[in-house]
Amino acid sequence: MIVLSHFQVAPLVQARRDRKMFATISPDLNLTTVEVVLSEGGSAFSGGECITWADLEKIATSENSCFIVENNSITKIQIFSEETNRLYTLYPTQGAPTMLISGIPMHRIKGTDPHRDTLAKVKTIAPMVGDVLDTATGLGYTAIAAATAERVVTIELDPAATEIARQNPWSRDLFENPKIERIIGDSSDLVPTFRASTFNRIIHDPPMFNLAGELYSEEFYRELYRVLKSGGKLFHYIGDLESKSGRNVARGVMQRLQQVGFKRVEKRPQAFGVITQK
Repeated sequence: MIVLSHFQVAPLVQARRDRKMFATISPDLNLTTVEVVLSEGGSAFSGGECITWADLEKIATSENSCFIVENNSITKIQIFSEETNRLYTLYPTQGAPTMLISGIPMHRIKGTDPHRDTLAKVKTIAPMVGDVLDTATGLGYTAIAAATAERVVTIELDPAATEIARQNPWSRDLFENPKIERIIGDSSDLVPTFRASTFNRIIHDPPMFNLAGELYSEEFYRELYRVLKSGGKLFHYIGDLESKSGRNVARGVMQRLQQVGFKRVEKRPQAFGVITQK
């Protein structure tokens, strides 16, 4: 599977200008590199895929999209979900891509990248041990990072998001790591069905409050408290705690977590969230 963005195509365009016959690029959004052959018609990969210069120029000028190469043609990695009425797009960075949901990035990309953003969240409640619950799969970066534990259960509301993840090279372990159990459904419906005291760690990284208010409710927090083992730790992503909206959301989140039984809730500004322990 070849997946490219303007970051990967730029060396090809420059090599053509320099009249070179070969160029080294990444075929998987900066995970690995390969050498491709340049010709008047375009570029040829060792696996047999060929991309015309017209398609390469299209990728080069599409700064907000990633493209999958299949049968010598390119397709933008983008899906409209009729289930949620949202548009999902794989958005490139110089590292791991993020996913846009109706234009809103699901990871921090200013001053960091989605991979480092994920590691910062997971680090707040390290080490990952026992059973881990990831309440919002997205591209699966959290589940992958948490899979140093014995088992990770990760929940995704929209199958369209899972399809985007399938086309993302950085999400490969989400589908290949046997420690990761993927569930499609609504966390607010599924978490109440889990047995009490099941998880050693919970990573709660919901969409913005205005997109998924039920995942910020006292009722849902009570269920998270119930399924967390005694001594277990919870990380709750909120957003920039220094912004006006972040401060307001954080205040409510911390109050509701305490109301359901969590005794100590601490801010973790570097990870844009809060942590607590049962």
